[in-house]
Amino acid sequence: MFSQALKQDIQEITNSILKSKKVRFLIQREDLNNPHCMGNKWWKLRYNVTEAVRQNQSTILTFGGAFSNHIAATASACNKLGLKSIGIIRGDFTDNLNLTLLRAKNEGMQLQFVDRETYRNKSNVDWKSIYGDCYLIPEGGTNELAVKSCEEMVSFKDFDMVCVPVGTGGTLSGVVRGLKPSQFALGFSALKGGNFLTTEVKKYVSTSNWSIQSDYHFGGYAKVSQELVTFINDFKRDFSIQLDPIYTAKMFYGIFDMIKNNNFPPNSTILAVHTGGLQGIEGMNQRLQSKEWKID
Repeated sequence: MFSQALKQDIQEITNSILKSKKVRFLIQREDLNNPHCMGNKWWKLRYNVTEAVRQNQSTILTFGGAFSNHIAATASACNKLGLKSIGIIRGDFTDNLNLTLLRAKNEGMQLQFVDRETYRNKSNVDWKSIYGDCYLIPEGGTNELAVKSCEEMVSFKDFDMVCVPVGTGGTLSGVVRGLKPSQFALGFSALKGGNFLTTEVKKYVSTSNWSIQSDYHFGGYAKVSQELVTFINDFKRDFSIQLDPIYTAKMFYGIFDMIKNNNFPPNSTILAVHTGGLQGIEGMNQRLQSKEWKID
């Protein structure tokens, strides 16, 4: 699963807005890279899983929320490679698992729900004393090995600015470390109050050719509005590209809004990284039934 580098698919899109603003828009289709470990999660898990195997570890323990792409990807990767997996899940236990957690469970992951206070203080818990010897991967998969791998994610270099969704900052950190000095990276926070992410990224990068945009979170992690759902469906209709509601839709909405408001200079080239996460759509649609909204 992780032995070979992925083929990268760059797709150009255009419409009347892009033409009028003279902006070239390219999309790196990481959503097409691996059906079992989609998007940036392949990159973030690659060196971590390899290191776990090198250490002869048989179990990987990691953390995430109920809609976590990282939880889903870790469960799938471990199952395919014959490793055990444990997911520490933020929130109260429920028998009625959403589709993300149900898939993780069906992939063999042991799910352990913890209250939000325990989750916030998870770095102070001795998880190995509870679950035995295991390889720990942080929430979202972000650590030095993940960042190192993400340095290699954007091998295409013909752009002025690269845009990346941000949850924990690992993908953005790696992308920034792989940039040329003349290029700039703009991260789009999927979290409300995501200003702390700047501090997280600074743990891994020392350059200043990047920033994080925090105005397009739509209420916070896993929160959506009817406007965002409509944007997702219109984007799929116009470009035949499916966006996920947790991360990529918020980024693409933000990019187009910024283009409309002349935040990017004419004749610039933007590369947007589609980081996958499509597994979460079904679960989100379950939540949206009561509002009679639906992601196509």
